Amino acid sequence: MADLYDLLTECTGFQWDAGNAEKNWIKHSVSRVECEELFFNEPLLIAMAVKHSSPEARLYALGQTDGGRRLFLVFTVRDQMIRVISARDMSQREEREYEHAQTEEDAQDPRV
Repeated sequence: MADLYDLLTECTGFQWDAGNAEKNWIKHSVSRVECEELFFNEPLLIAMAVKHSSPEARLYALGQTDGGRRLFLVFTVRDQMIRVISARDMSQREEREYEHAQTEEDAQDPRV
């Protein structure tokens, strides 16, 4: 898992395909800004999308915006740029998984 986070630390920005950005807004009312905010907030859960990673590796992310909106993203990394493919609100199952990760993170934080 650490390798996936290391991959993100090497990224220098975001690359947007106009079609995907528009599709995310039209279908799910998720803006580009909200997608980008996700990568700067914790917890951020990332996993490889094994089933849909051909020919290019795709990843899933669960995270939240600055406003607290919880999102599920599918993205890829291309030339050290994060390229969001799709974004939507988390499902109930994803919410539970995210809350569990948040609880674990709080338990490890000495300030809590």
